[in-house]
Amino acid sequence: MTRTAVGRFVSEEARTRFLQAYEEAMGMWPMPREEYDVETRFGVVHVHRTGAERGEPIVLLHGHGANSSNWFPQVEAFGERHPVYAIDTIDDPGRSVQHTVAKDSQDNAAWVNEVLAGLGLERVHLVGVSYGGWLTLNQAVYGAERLASVTLLDPGGLQKVPPRFLAATLGGLVAMLFPRRFRPWFARVLANHALIAPARLMAPIMLSTRTFRPSSRPGARPFTDEELRSIRLPALVLISGRSILVTPRKALRHASTFISGARAEILPGIGHGLPLEAPEAVNARVLRFIDDEAGADSAGNDAAGR
Repeated sequence: MTRTAVGRFVSEEARTRFLQAYEEAMGMWPMPREEYDVETRFGVVHVHRTGAERGEPIVLLHGHGANSSNWFPQVEAFGERHPVYAIDTIDDPGRSVQHTVAKDSQDNAAWVNEVLAGLGLERVHLVGVSYGGWLTLNQAVYGAERLASVTLLDPGGLQKVPPRFLAATLGGLVAMLFPRRFRPWFARVLANHALIAPARLMAPIMLSTRTFRPSSRPGARPFTDEELRSIRLPALVLISGRSILVTPRKALRHASTFISGARAEILPGIGHGLPLEAPEAVNARVLRFIDDEAGADSAGNDAAGR
């Protein structure tokens, strides 16, 4: 679920090398951005902002071991009509600096809520992938007061993490040792699009796997049926057809059964990293969902006013 110790680099030199690679990766964002550091009771959380000046904000939470640069295929599409905020999650290698462990669901909901409050955001569309999807689901259960909707991209939390997830992750790290000409084959076999992602995007991730400790966290705990039933927000669930984190049809049934009114869909043939592998499909579905929810909310407010 979360790391059991505060994450840190093994040396200041390692952190400096990581941050150099991180800035190179952030250069892939196609739009100008602002940066903020938000104080929370668990540490300082780093946030990137881009996109429209007005509109309902979209807030992005990346996956385990990643950082805000991974959202570069989304920010331009999302930012056309929405302010976009990407958070470096507090217990992953990035520009956030943690000093206190977030030990459970309530702590994780607290730091996310403190970030939203610190940014002055009252109503946001929260979007998360993988572990970021777990954080998003967790926020819907334990800290929904600032949320307009949630979007879960092949998220943790719908099922117990299977052994094949660790096996596939280790397989991906081994495949990265091979020359680049072999990686498309590994990417197809392992359903791991990161193997053919731009080198500058993967550089900070590969550095952090070697120099950030602890390097892993316990598997994201599955939420109980009662927790999922408690969600009263519009929810979009996009599941990878070749997911290594969930069994797609089982996860689809679970989300549809226990998250009231959830829109749930499997994207066939797509691996776990679906925002990178299928950005056009993801972007179109997320924006349509947000637009539909905004329209429904506007209609409801008009009806209440008559």
